[in-house]
Amino acid sequence: MKAICLYFQVHQPLRLKRYRFFDIGNTHYYYDDYTNESIMRKITEACYLPANKILLDNLKKYKGKFKLSFSITGIALDQFELYAPEVIESFKALAATGNVEFLAETNAHSLAALKNKDEFIAQVKEHSDRIEDLFGVRPTAFRNTEMIYSDGIGEMVSDLGYKAVLTEGAKHILGWKSPNYLYCNAINPKLKILMRNHKLSDDIAFRFSAEGWKDWPLTASKFVDWINEIDPKEEVLNIFMDYETFGEHQKKESGIFDFLRYLPAEIFLRSKLKFETPSELVKHFQPIAQAHVPYPISWADEERDVSAWLGNKLQNEAFEKLYALRDDVLALNDDLLLKDWKYLQASDHFYYMCTKFFSDGDVHSYFNPYNSPYDAFINYMNVLSDFQLRIKEKKGLGSNNADELRGEILKRDAIIADYESEIRKLKDQFLKTE
Repeated sequence: MKAICLYFQVHQPLRLKRYRFFDIGNTHYYYDDYTNESIMRKITEACYLPANKILLDNLKKYKGKFKLSFSITGIALDQFELYAPEVIESFKALAATGNVEFLAETNAHSLAALKNKDEFIAQVKEHSDRIEDLFGVRPTAFRNTEMIYSDGIGEMVSDLGYKAVLTEGAKHILGWKSPNYLYCNAINPKLKILMRNHKLSDDIAFRFSAEGWKDWPLTASKFVDWINEIDPKEEVLNIFMDYETFGEHQKKESGIFDFLRYLPAEIFLRSKLKFETPSELVKHFQPIAQAHVPYPISWADEERDVSAWLGNKLQNEAFEKLYALRDDVLALNDDLLLKDWKYLQASDHFYYMCTKFFSDGDVHSYFNPYNSPYDAFINYMNVLSDFQLRIKEKKGLGSNNADELRGEILKRDAIIADYESEIRKLKDQFLKTE
């Protein structure tokens, strides 16, 4: 083991307001400003500012020895600018140390890589431009939305000039191999792949405050002990997680900030690891093999696939209908339509429609502001119906709105009924196997 790579994802959903059928055609503003501002202010105080202060103190203390990386979604940046500009300033202070790398991703935190290459490329370039403007360095490493990756996505990322991509160390991809090495893209080996060590990452992100966990409480020294147990021949340790782990998912009272504060000291004192950023890793290490990923993987749920966002009929109906509008939106060249179009692409909207109720059901419930996936679907489709009406108005096309909306509702109800029937059958099968 030679290097440890700490990476944090910064994202906050832009939540839609409750948009009812009777709002369609009457109001074109879709966002719950009060909730978005309240949550952003809350997490700013609980997570972003205190965590950034701890990191800045360590970066100054260890003067080039301690390093880490972030990706910050465009949607999060928009909300920081509106509700918490001091957070951006605190990230600029981290950037000024020269020991923090900021990664590229899709500006809208979208699933465009799974649907439309041109849209994906446009969003990645937009995000990289924004990161360069804010922090003074253009990203050379990439992290796709929710770490979604495949051979084909990697090829697109490589064609855009990025040298490294981050993704999940999925067992069904790695097989017997370890995530603690550098890999490369199966189509273009010039693109290096960093695989997340999900066991050690999730020990912090998900299990840290679980008093029923056999290894609770987790301290920095105990974590380093686990690191030291890894085969010394393995070269890199990728610890990737949501930044909101610190103070939001794991509360201050759990001791999570002490863990963050003392981890570098424990690593320097009790291990032979050095901290490196993704771009440094790909310069200093060689890939041991190609990673063959024919179908998309992600860091979500036990399946480590894209079923959290596109695993049922509700999600796929909404997804297909959304991207069918792209050509019209671009042709109209209307700034407000374009802005809403991008916000509606955020993966969170599709995540809320997930109908998983087995092993990962609690996780989906925790992050879901809706009472059910059907509520999320109906709300989103109401917004999308209004969005379509705005496109038609801009194009000067007359239509019978009442007939169109009635047809949309009937189609929506049929999709929900079909899916509820499927879920009842799955639940019955699940109960029989218990």
